[in-house]
Amino acid sequence: MAEPSTNTGAGASSGEASGAGVWLVLVVACAAEFMVVLDASVVNVALPTIEASLDFSPAGLQWVVTSYALIFAGFLLLGGRLADLYGRRRVFLAGLAVFTVASGVGGLATTPAMLIVARGLQALGAAVLAPASLTLLTTTFDEGPRRVRALAIWTALASAGGAAGSLLGGVLTEYLSWRATLLINLPIGALALVLAARALTGAHADTPASTADEPPAGRRLDVPGAVAATVGLVALTFAVSGAEERGWSSATTLGALAVAAAGLAVFVVDEGWWSRSPLVPLRLFRLRAITLGNAAMLLAGVCLMPMWYFLSLYMQQGLGLSALLTGLGFLPHTLITVAVGAWLAPRLMGRVPARTLLAAGCLIGAAGFWWQSCIDLTDTYLTGVLGPAVAISIGGGLLNTPLTTIVTSGVTDDDAGAASGLMNTTKQIGGALGLAALLTVATTTTTGNLEDPRQLVAGFAVAFEVMAGLLMLVAVLAAALPAPRPQVGVR
Repeated sequence: MAEPSTNTGAGASSGEASGAGVWLVLVVACAAEFMVVLDASVVNVALPTIEASLDFSPAGLQWVVTSYALIFAGFLLLGGRLADLYGRRRVFLAGLAVFTVASGVGGLATTPAMLIVARGLQALGAAVLAPASLTLLTTTFDEGPRRVRALAIWTALASAGGAAGSLLGGVLTEYLSWRATLLINLPIGALALVLAARALTGAHADTPASTADEPPAGRRLDVPGAVAATVGLVALTFAVSGAEERGWSSATTLGALAVAAAGLAVFVVDEGWWSRSPLVPLRLFRLRAITLGNAAMLLAGVCLMPMWYFLSLYMQQGLGLSALLTGLGFLPHTLITVAVGAWLAPRLMGRVPARTLLAAGCLIGAAGFWWQSCIDLTDTYLTGVLGPAVAISIGGGLLNTPLTTIVTSGVTDDDAGAASGLMNTTKQIGGALGLAALLTVATTTTTGNLEDPRQLVAGFAVAFEVMAGLLMLVAVLAAALPAPRPQVGVR
């Protein structure tokens, strides 16, 4: 059966501008995505200081991280569709403003409840901001080498955000205060708002998407679908993020999974049969790039996102490094990923098919994870982390750009936000599911006492082996992805 049309609609809705204004859009979009990813991890190193400063209970402290993860994952699909319906400029600026103000409130928090609520509001802004930033790129740059270059920079900075969060969190907490990990977003967000207000002008940024066969009255927010998706995704994230502590067979976990299944089932029915303006039109899944690309994104997220958690604990509890040194230990991951993803990958995509480059990146990353699985308590940072870091970062840098390009290709401007929200949701759910599943693997293959460094290393070694196997599976899946149209090399 023939694939649906891959017309991007750019010529009708936006065209592709040229000059400094277009690249200012790229700067704004990348800055927003970097802040979103950074804040998912920047407070991790500061948690012990936060606990003492605000008198958190041990059970309550986890919600500083969990509240962000739950709301971010739950509202991504809704955030993605908002940009299609109400205009990319308006939605982007609103998300950025909410995120920035919430960061300030969190940095000035005087009680645990105030900080947790602020983190939740941060995540709400982030859930709007992340898909909107990607939508800006896919509707500003037509498919071709300029879009590849823009997406390469965007994905590289997004990948580096997690590592930068650990490094920046350690430095700010060590030399200033845990509050600085949140307050630093105020000047960055204010500058981004000023630049965004200047850069996001013109039809491609200000006007809600439209289609020839859908009147303005039909462009309504799918409230039932939004509620069902949000309830389902929040329940799923809650279930898997706490399953290691509560147990997979606990009533709380099973109840949350049941709510998740019901919410997502209602969402699918609503999208396919009830809604006249669905959050994620099911027609998108007739595109192999969307269906198989998001499957690959899910599996890659299972590996590349939990990696930061396992390596952070290994360096601190296995190698005995301080929080600051652990943050510095992620520098190779950050620098190599950015260099390969932003500079090398788009140049190679001018000469090598995207799916071939994706497969090569997966195999290199898989080799790095297998190397990382050889960890031992007798290792040092140089022997146990640095070598695998080079291979994992090269692989991640090579696979992220072609995968993001494939998953966002062949989509009209009217559905760009929906596709962006779906991609971000897939990645986040992959990370959440992956961390829960890999922690279960790590504990069930040992005595379960990961506080013992020997058991921790043994369990983490098995987790890294599983990551290697999953990336090899993504390499196989890459062969089934559609071949994008030939491109002129990016200089």
